[in-house]
Amino acid sequence: MDVKRLLSAIKIVQTQGVYPEVVNGIDADSRNIAAGYLFVAVRGSQTDGHQYIPKAIEQGAVVVVCEEIPAEAPERVLFVQVKNSAEALGLLASRWHGDPSQELTLVGVTGTNGKTTTATLLYEMFRLFGEKVGLLSTVCNYIDQEVVPSTHTTPDPLSLNALLRRMVDAGCTYAFMEVSSHSAHQHRIAGLKFAGGIFSNLTRDHMDYHKTVDAYLNAKKMFFDALPAEAFALTNIDDKVGEVMLQNTRAKKYTYSLRAMADFKARILESRLDGTLVAFNGREVETHFVGRFNVYNMLAVYAATCLLGRDNEQVLVNMSMLIPVAGRFQTVYSPKGYVAVVDYAHTPDALTNVLSTLRDVIGNGRIITVVGAGGNRDKGKRPIMAQEAARGSDELVLTSDNPRFENPDDILADMLAGLDAEAMKHTLAITDRRQAIRTAVRLAQPGDVILIAGKGHEDYQEIQGVKHHFDDCEEVRKIFAE
Repeated sequence: MDVKRLLSAIKIVQTQGVYPEVVNGIDADSRNIAAGYLFVAVRGSQTDGHQYIPKAIEQGAVVVVCEEIPAEAPERVLFVQVKNSAEALGLLASRWHGDPSQELTLVGVTGTNGKTTTATLLYEMFRLFGEKVGLLSTVCNYIDQEVVPSTHTTPDPLSLNALLRRMVDAGCTYAFMEVSSHSAHQHRIAGLKFAGGIFSNLTRDHMDYHKTVDAYLNAKKMFFDALPAEAFALTNIDDKVGEVMLQNTRAKKYTYSLRAMADFKARILESRLDGTLVAFNGREVETHFVGRFNVYNMLAVYAATCLLGRDNEQVLVNMSMLIPVAGRFQTVYSPKGYVAVVDYAHTPDALTNVLSTLRDVIGNGRIITVVGAGGNRDKGKRPIMAQEAARGSDELVLTSDNPRFENPDDILADMLAGLDAEAMKHTLAITDRRQAIRTAVRLAQPGDVILIAGKGHEDYQEIQGVKHHFDDCEEVRKIFAE
């Protein structure tokens, strides 16, 4: 690409060195740099890309975008100083791939819980309208019907824009994506043109990265602050910070709610373990989803689809056809009369929501919960997770999740520290997750529900840096078949 065209995407503080006519590629990882490349030196949470400028030049970089030009800067290389190189990377990645978001109706979903379900249901909704659609989510990415495995909730800018370009080239007209707090804070979405943004809720999560709830909130808010004036900003005003998200946005503001006056309103008319009868803006629809938290997700989908110009009546018809996302309140029925529910709930609030939903719909049955907490992540939520699980369950089995590089027994000890003597009377600690699920099934009687929480769609356990195949749904089906 022509260098001047590429660099016109960013705000330049100053340049030094010789302008090449073209660059052959762009990357922020010095190991991927080849002859004629542009290297972006990004200050990350783990390493500072400025340390790798000499390596990038050695590998063949002819342009270096950085926040500080090195004292020893070879004249043959063009150094481009910017205020924020992470933001510059997003803008350059978008331009490099031909600004694909300009050719799509792109909608982002942010919040602690509900992002995957909302984004995925929007993808399914617009496919029901006959559109070619792209999806970027925690579970999986889709380019229309093509499956692209997902490694991050929101990919790095180069991967993200490459996927969006593939969507455009495949004929997609719409794309829906999860916008994580990390991606907003790290400017991974810089350069993208959004037609709309959706906020679901905010509860404690990612404190290992953001350190404070305010910092976490502000990272989410950055997404709304950057929306263009022609976009829509849709927020859940039942959440305590829902209206905060709209404070500084230039986008058109809309609200949704189950409790208050709002532009889009839902009311739960009947709840069962196999679905919920809901009224959306006064019109009744039978849905395949369970729980108040899922009604919020569906309401966001209904609202966003209407805001994107679709006929309200057809939206309601399509709502009745949508089915739950893998690993989100996924039910597995036993021939012995009890049910397992596999859910991704991995925060205290998400766990509380799932447990209260089960309590509302199971009648006289008991709830037996299997749950753990991830290693090398926010330790503060571990005792809270255990407390919420114990409070909402009749029997509790604490177990391993993804211990990563921590000792799983240490994680369990952190969880157990949150329980009092009364809670301990109906709590077991079993490190082996497979054995924990098996034990929960043995405890179950007809009419009971076994909640297996924390991993949902994940089909692995990460132990000491190695991913071992493990799928909660698969495990419980095997046990039920015995």
